[in-house]
Amino acid sequence: MEFILNPWPWYISGPLITLVMALLLYFGKTFGMSSNLETMCSIAGAGKFINFFKFNWRESTWNLVVVLGAIIGGFIAKYILSNDTIMDINPKTVQELNQLGFNKVGETIVPNEIFGFEAMTSTHGIIILIVGGLLVGFGTRYAGGCTSGHAILGLSSLQKQSLIAVIGFFIGGLIMTNFILPYII
Repeated sequence: MEFILNPWPWYISGPLITLVMALLLYFGKTFGMSSNLETMCSIAGAGKFINFFKFNWRESTWNLVVVLGAIIGGFIAKYILSNDTIMDINPKTVQELNQLGFNKVGETIVPNEIFGFEAMTSTHGIIILIVGGLLVGFGTRYAGGCTSGHAILGLSSLQKQSLIAVIGFFIGGLIMTNFILPYII
């Protein structure tokens, strides 16, 4: 049981991801989370008002199972398969995060200062969620997919646009972490 509770090594998780991607490619399916929002909007009837959402959403319902699986899997991982081990983080990173105002670095997967209930229900937190959600939503549609779609499926199928998108994701992440995040927390 201890094997399941700890992070899996790359030589196990990597081939499992490869197997899933190979199966998706074999069956002519694509992987990504952002396209599910498009499907859900179409199911809700947005196609009556916006042409972008006019498509046969029934062909994409299989991908909604991926979202449901991610939600259920996340719940199981957090509440059943979690061993509450403090993550081993570089001491310099811990020091820098402490200087930014983060406490208990490594004790939780995501920082409570940003993702805790109190932080997300504050006016400041709600503004960050709305602005961040709009930017991520626009960015994923503009890039033609999300990080998981481009980085996992796009790169594995050698798509040039996915390589460009992933490079952009990394540059954006570096800019956010080093230049923007210190001013918004």
